[in-house]
Amino acid sequence: CKILRCNSEYVAATLQLRGPERGRAFCTALRSYSLCARRTARTCRGDLAFHSAVHGIEDLMIQNNCSREGPTAPPRPRPPAPNPRGFESLDICDYERSFLYKHGRPPGFQHCAAFGDPHIRTFHHDFHTCRVEGSWPLLDNDYLFVQATSSPVAEGSNATVTSKLTIIFKNMKECIDQKVYQAELDNVPAAFQDGSVNGGARPGGSSLAIRERSPGRHVEIRAGYIGTTIAVRQAGRQLSFSIRAADEVARAFGTEQDLQLCVGGCPRSQRLSRSPRGRGRLPADTARALCREMLPVEDLYFQSCVFDVVTSGDASFAVAAHGALEDARLFLPDAEQLHIFQ
Repeated sequence: CKILRCNSEYVAATLQLRGPERGRAFCTALRSYSLCARRTARTCRGDLAFHSAVHGIEDLMIQNNCSREGPTAPPRPRPPAPNPRGFESLDICDYERSFLYKHGRPPGFQHCAAFGDPHIRTFHHDFHTCRVEGSWPLLDNDYLFVQATSSPVAEGSNATVTSKLTIIFKNMKECIDQKVYQAELDNVPAAFQDGSVNGGARPGGSSLAIRERSPGRHVEIRAGYIGTTIAVRQAGRQLSFSIRAADEVARAFGTEQDLQLCVGGCPRSQRLSRSPRGRGRLPADTARALCREMLPVEDLYFQSCVFDVVTSGDASFAVAAHGALEDARLFLPDAEQLHIFQ
């Protein structure tokens, strides 16, 4: 079965596509991919990779409005001296390319965020407001460990905010050394704890890198070897966390790693209502007006903002909610999932 050769030819044909002509060239490559797959149908009928590629081609043709009739890309000449372990060994630290080569389709992604009170948006689009105090794991899987430390938002309040974030990128033999990133209030560094800004001296070290978006306020960590991007922000006296993780990375944990706020949300005993009762520090109407300036859609980001501003009297919570919404806009694979309503 030669479906893997079809996959690699498709990847090579689409890898560098950019600019206004991308759509037409992409459809040409897809038709060529489809033709190559049809030619292998007889020998690949019982191969799972073949069926995965066929379904992936069909989905991509629909998503990109590609017609089935039209030009196909000419076959690429085979390299004169291929690596004996093939494409996978050369690109094992580029998760998206490697996945596309193996499965004939791009990987799926999931999004989680923690901001404000904290409010947790889980990988499954559940939305919880937590009273958690102390240190709690947001993620704990085979590739990542993320811990958030919370403290009270105000004296005598049940509401808490994230004051410290610890992110551990676990050792991956082929790509990176283990790296630890730590952010605290007024210390959001653009480097790992050891002072480095990438994954180390290994051949795939550049597949993990930190980029400063706003000095001391917003950093982005790209972990290309696991198809993951993380954003850490500070707004006022609180930190926030957002992640876009590949499906199989988000699911790579065992039964003993059962407490992960990004997976299961807040434990039921730690959940708060987003309709604060009793006397707040600001009237609800004032809080709604402040939040509406940055969050015109009255979704759960807006409701969370109102809750936080009423509880704390601090307008910076509107900035935190807006930042979380912007991260979701960038990280969510489906734009229709951006706004969540009660």
